[in-house]
Amino acid sequence: MPDALRDALLPLYANEKIGFETHALVKYFHLISSWTWYASEFDPETELFLGLVDGYETELDYFSLSELQSFGDDRRSLPIERDLFYEPQSLQAFLEHHHKLSCD
Repeated sequence: MPDALRDALLPLYANEKIGFETHALVKYFHLISSWTWYASEFDPETELFLGLVDGYETELDYFSLSELQSFGDDRRSLPIERDLFYEPQSLQAFLEHHHKLSCD
């Protein structure tokens, strides 16, 4: 993760008052599994993100930068990638988008 992006992410719990209206500044994805992680907050000491995780379910959760980076190290799967063309949006917009996809 580039330093500029690391510095742009707010600390954990900084967005509690605005909830899902907070913007996710970074998106990670896995091509094969279709899992997606949208991060809005980050703790540089623990390297934990808080954001929306779209996997088996779509939920607000914590996820670790080191776990994302280590995925695929066994060479049996593709690594998780950061979306370089991602445009930040609110977590609410992603919830609505993923809900619509699951209902179609």
